Amino acid sequence: MKLFDLEHLALTQGGEYVLGSKDLHSSVCYLTYGILKGSEEGRLVKAGKGYEEILCAVGGPLVMHTDRGKVTLPRGNAVHVRDDDSFLISNPSREPVVYVTAGGPTFR
Repeated sequence: MKLFDLEHLALTQGGEYVLGSKDLHSSVCYLTYGILKGSEEGRLVKAGKGYEEILCAVGGPLVMHTDRGKVTLPRGNAVHVRDDDSFLISNPSREPVVYVTAGGPTFR
């Protein structure tokens, strides 16, 4: 078993780290650990063609800027992101907010 310091990795990679095939030597699943600085805006969420994921607001609320308008994702809540979905997220607070996405390939 290998431990991954995702907070450190995210901070050294510009606020987001994808724990995936390069670390796991498997393409079955991945997890993204992200930190949005206070009032940060414009982080893209997109699962990618052939993938689906779940976005969870862990450390506080996120605002999702979708084609249907702004939607607040409260802390502890999650949303399903299909392979054809994409939107921007922002942090409405002054404190950093952690989020995670977890996903894998679709089997349609």
